Amino acid sequence: MDNTVRGTIEMTAAMAILGTIGWFVVLSGQPTMDVVFWRCAFGAVTLLIICAALGLLRGRLSLRIVAIAALGGASIVINWLLLFSAFSRASISIATAVYNTQPFMLVGFGALFFSERLTMTKLTWLAIAFAGMLLIVQAAPDAGDHGTDYFTGIAMALAAAFFWAVAAIVTKKLKGTPPHLIALIQVCVGVVMLAPFANLTHLPVDARSWVMLATLGIVHTGLMYILMYGAIQKLPTHLQGSLSFIYPVVAILVDVVAFGHRLHPAQIVGGAAILVAAAGMNLGWSLWKSKVPA
Repeated sequence: MDNTVRGTIEMTAAMAILGTIGWFVVLSGQPTMDVVFWRCAFGAVTLLIICAALGLLRGRLSLRIVAIAALGGASIVINWLLLFSAFSRASISIATAVYNTQPFMLVGFGALFFSERLTMTKLTWLAIAFAGMLLIVQAAPDAGDHGTDYFTGIAMALAAAFFWAVAAIVTKKLKGTPPHLIALIQVCVGVVMLAPFANLTHLPVDARSWVMLATLGIVHTGLMYILMYGAIQKLPTHLQGSLSFIYPVVAILVDVVAFGHRLHPAQIVGGAAILVAAAGMNLGWSLWKSKVPA
């Protein structure tokens, strides 16, 4: 099988798996802190087995690499806590759409800390995404349909995107380190961070909760990382960016089919504006014809 075809299949599967994460979080019936703790715990065991099988545990890691990966891990864990909390407040659809403002957070960091130039095209995509955010915020949710605190949910999804961008910036410092090993360090950090706060004295008693929690760790963390990192090694950047938008589409479909959530027209337009702007930013779509010859 051609590498590009295989990578496309792997990336599609990874993003489809990621799109169902909200369904498993909600159906687990557990507090967000416990959900993230068990995701990290099951994910750590899965990734430990994977790293051992790949021979990644034989090399020695410097203290610097471990410290940087741990910092990224702390950001990833906070990102999960905020995003999962947003699901019950603003719905999976809205939280996921708002969460996809991540590329703009990265652009902001690039301008602030790395002196990257803000082009007119980037500013235009940012303006379109901001307009989409305003449409989502001003659309009043149906009573009882999206939890009790819609605006807090939107703020949490935005904050989750911010911490994802922090993790992405930090991880850039780890070039050359196997990504599966980075992921293992990150989920181990999550276990240590959340163990004092997770409700370990009153564990879930029903089998369904355990199945949901184990799936979040084994499938949505371990398997998803294998598929995604395998695809990244095979695909050009523009194809990775294109396929990444399978995630929000699947998440919105899950929200509609599994939970019967229906978005208002303004929310649909706002979510679409954010996703189109994020696609434009990720894929480098140009809105203005350059006057300088290539």
